[in-house]
Amino acid sequence: MPTHRRRRFIHGQTAWMLLSVLALALLDTLTLELFFVLSLIGFLIVTELTAPFNVTPEWRTRLKWIIGLGLVVFGYIVVRRILEILPSGVI
Repeated sequence: MPTHRRRRFIHGQTAWMLLSVLALALLDTLTLELFFVLSLIGFLIVTELTAPFNVTPEWRTRLKWIIGLGLVVFGYIVVRRILEILPSGVI
C-alpha cells in the first residue's frame, strides 16, 4: 500500500501532466516533444517538493534512474533541434 508521501508524489505528477496537456492543447502547440519536456520539468519539481528531510525511502532512490533516463532523452531532443536549426553545410 502506498504511503502518504508516495500518493502525494503520484497525485502531484499526474496533476502536472494533465495541466501540461491542457495548456498545450489550449495553445495549439501539443507535440510529444513539448509534452515530454514539460513532464520532465514537472517530475523534477515534484521530486524536489516532496523530498523527505531525514530518511530517503527505497522507492525514491529509484527515481534517480528515471531522472537520468529523462535527461538523456532531453539531451537527444535538444541535439536534434539544434541540428534542424543549423544550415546543412555547417556539420
